[in-house]
Order: sequence, then C-alpha cells, then structure tokens
Amino acid sequence: MQVTETSNEGLKRELKVTIPQGELTQRFTTRLDEVKETVQLKGFRKGKVPLAHLKKVYGRSLMAEILQQLIEETSRDAIKERSERAAHQPNVKFSEDKDEIERVLTGQSDLAYTLSYEALPEFAVTDLTRLKLERETADVTDAAVDKGLANLRERGLRYEAEADRAAEDGDQVTFAYLGRIGGQEFEGNKGEDAQLVIGQGGFIPGFAEGLKGTKAGEEKSLDAKFPDPYPAPDLAGKDAVFEVKVKEVAKPIRPDLDDAFAKTLGAESLAKLRELVAARIAAEYAEIARMKLKQQVLDALDQAHDFALPETLVGNEFEGIWKQVTQSLERAQKTFADEGRTEEGARAEYRKIAERRVRLGLVIGEIGEIGEKGKFEVSEEETRRALIEEANRYPGRQRQVYEFYQKNPGALVGLRAPIFEDKVIEHIVAQAKPTEKKVSAEELLKAVEGGDEDAHLDHEHGHDHAHHQHEHDHDLDHDHGHEHDHGHDHGHDHEHGHEHDEHGPDEAKK
Repeated sequence: MQVTETSNEGLKRELKVTIPQGELTQRFTTRLDEVKETVQLKGFRKGKVPLAHLKKVYGRSLMAEILQQLIEETSRDAIKERSERAAHQPNVKFSEDKDEIERVLTGQSDLAYTLSYEALPEFAVTDLTRLKLERETADVTDAAVDKGLANLRERGLRYEAEADRAAEDGDQVTFAYLGRIGGQEFEGNKGEDAQLVIGQGGFIPGFAEGLKGTKAGEEKSLDAKFPDPYPAPDLAGKDAVFEVKVKEVAKPIRPDLDDAFAKTLGAESLAKLRELVAARIAAEYAEIARMKLKQQVLDALDQAHDFALPETLVGNEFEGIWKQVTQSLERAQKTFADEGRTEEGARAEYRKIAERRVRLGLVIGEIGEIGEKGKFEVSEEETRRALIEEANRYPGRQRQVYEFYQKNPGALVGLRAPIFEDKVIEHIVAQAKPTEKKVSAEELLKAVEGGDEDAHLDHEHGHDHAHHQHEHDHDLDHDHGHEHDHGHDHGHDHEHGHEHDEHGPDEAKK
C-alpha cells in the first residue's frame, strides 16, 4: 500500500491510497481457492470446478468483495499510520473512468482511491486539580417539610358533591356545554361530562369565571374568548358563546394531617412521614447540587480548552439542535420574530452551543481515554438498567423500545454515553476537590445559568470521539433533552390535572 498526502488544511486531510495490482491478484487467487472447496455447480462435483470456470462465474463478485475488504483495511491503516483519528466516517472516492474501474475489477490494474476526512484535534487536557469548583449544600427546613406534607395532602384531595352548593374557587364543576362562534358551531364545540376546578385555569378566559355561583341543574349562557395564539388557528382570538348545563358542584375535601393519613401512605405515623419527606427533600437537594456542580465542571472545562474543531462534528451537532428548535417552533405555531429575535441571530447562538458541545465531548472523551484502564468502562449491567429505564419512559410501548435497540445495536451508544460521561465527571470532581458552600434552599434551587444546554451533552459523547451524530434519534418520538425542573415544590408537585374534551373551552392542550 502506498499513501500520498494530497491535501492538509487545518484538520482536513486528503490522501491518495494505492494498492498494487499484485496484491489484488494474490488475494483474488487465495479467495478463489477457498471458494473452490465449497462451491457446487451443476455438472461438477464439489471441489472439482475448474478455476477458469469459477473465475468466469464468480470473478467479478469475488473481486468486488476483495476490494471492499481492502478499502476498509487500508483506509483504517492509512489513518492509523499517521497517528491520527478520523472525526467521522472517511469519504472514499474512486476514479470515474469506467475503463480504469474495469481493469481493477479484472485484476489488470492497481486500485487507487482518494481518502478524505477530518482528523480529531490534538490538545492537552488541563490540570484537573486546578479547577475551582464549589459544591452547594442546603439544610432541609421545617418549612420545606411542611410544604412537602401539604403537597402530599393535596394528592389525597377528593371532591364531594352538594346538591344546593353554589360553585366557588376550588370547587369542581361537572357540566355539559355547546359552543358557537358568530352563531355557528365549530369542531370540538360540545361536551357532556366536562370538569373543571374553578381557579385552577386550563380553560379559555371567561369560562371558569362564568361558572362561579352556579348550582347543579342550572343552565347558563356565558361569553368566553379563545386566546391568540391557539392550537386550532381557526379559533384563535375568536369570541364564543357557550350554552352550559351544570350537572354537579363538588367541594374539595382534604385529609387531615394525622397518623391515619400517614398510614395510608405506608408510614407508621405522622412523625415517621415527616422523616421520610425530609429524607426525600434532602436527596433531591443533593441531586440538584450534583447537577449544578456538573454545570460548573462543564463551564470550567470549556473555558480551559481552546482548539480547532472538526467542522463535520460541529455541523452535525448544529443540524440536530436546529431540527429540534424549528420543530418546537412549528408545534407552538411561532416564529423567531415572535420570540424577539431573528433566524440569523438564532443560528449564530445555536452554532456556539454546538461548538461548545463538541468541544466538551472531545475533552471528556480524552479524559476518559487517558484515565486508568477500564475505570470508565460501562458494564453490561449498567447498559441493561439504562435500557429498562428508557423503555419505562414509554408505558405500553416498552416492547417497541426493546425491539428498536435489538435491531439497532449502535443506538446503545446513546444509552452508554451519559453513563460514561457521569463517570468522567465524578473523576474530575474527585481530582478538583470542590469546596463546600452552605446556601439557603432558595439559592440552591435557583436555575443554573444556561439551563440544561449541556446536561449529558445530548447522549452524543461516548468512548469513541467520532460518535458525535444523533444515533439515538429514532421513531419513538424521543425527546432526549434532560429537563431538571427543580421548582420550590421539591419534587412533590402533586398537581390535580383534569382531562377535558378536545377543543371546546378546554385550553389544556394549548
């Protein structure tokens, strides 16, 4: 094999690889001998087919097989001999001269092709012990536990109908309705057993307010206005009149916070339930602190490294981000102008995010490479648990998820990558030895600046630095963003959602 560099610009490489005709002939002869022992043709005994006849029947297909193997081997070796790693699958280009191709296929000419790729950049990892990190800690206060208990109490909320009760804030109203716009009915304009809790929102403006003071059996005409924008564009901003018949008004009944209530939740007593709630909040505080510390690590690594990035990786990353952004806008029926920015400005913003993700992926991958052998390996058991967790995100469709991964082994990279990444992050934290910083719960719960732009780096950075494409983007409508909504409910967000008929006064699907 002869390798000649024909272009070297930044990280872009172009090589001309030539494999002598003699090596092609040698491999072809060896392969022909192997086939001779196994092939069986009509009119010949097994193993007795003349080589000339075999060559006539199978020559071109065998040579094509040999060429494929040689290209895979020599392209890999050509890059390895240069002590480089390709950032993506190299591009192989052959001569377009049909006569030349024919001579190669018939073993009369050398095989020559052009190999082009971008090399992964070489860079030195910063001294991890010099990273300045802070680990925030917060105490669980009695007020936080009280709020957690209050939220648990809300979960036990039930409604009790009263025949002569006038609906007020907090009451659940069951009703039938028929809506018209300009005297005309519209799609989804009617419902028989719709429910709403007054004061909880979810219905179009004016609707819930119009039900205040009504009683079971009462009929009423009320005015409401569809918001603009609205999921059904033909209804957006329109004034509507609804004929409503109230079927039931039910008052909220909340359980008492006592030992009996605690036992319904599996606790021995109210005191024990308080301990359990406090422990859960403490665990959630610890997880929030871990995520904020991880964000610090990513920020520090980003600031400490500056090197050229493979355009292919950045481009692939940007396209993945941009696809998510534009699809989100389409679903919301919005434009960049609605968000007060231009498409050009948005592209520049997300381009920087793509560059940051690729840079961090390469740095984290490099730290994993130079670490102790096997230290960051992802075990089969860890992969299995990740697959189970992923499948459980789709109740009723777990089998489809399992089948997807069985048919697409490469997609497992997307499950292993965040596990690998977290192991590397833990290693970095251990090296940096962050200082402890006591903060209030309110300070701890403040959103990390930049949100979750780097949370798990979108599953794309595993052991192999070249895996920066969205291999995990399959047709089970996955959303691979990792949203960490740590509001002041400390995870005890036991909201009482109510399903409503589609369209009509219900704005829950907005």
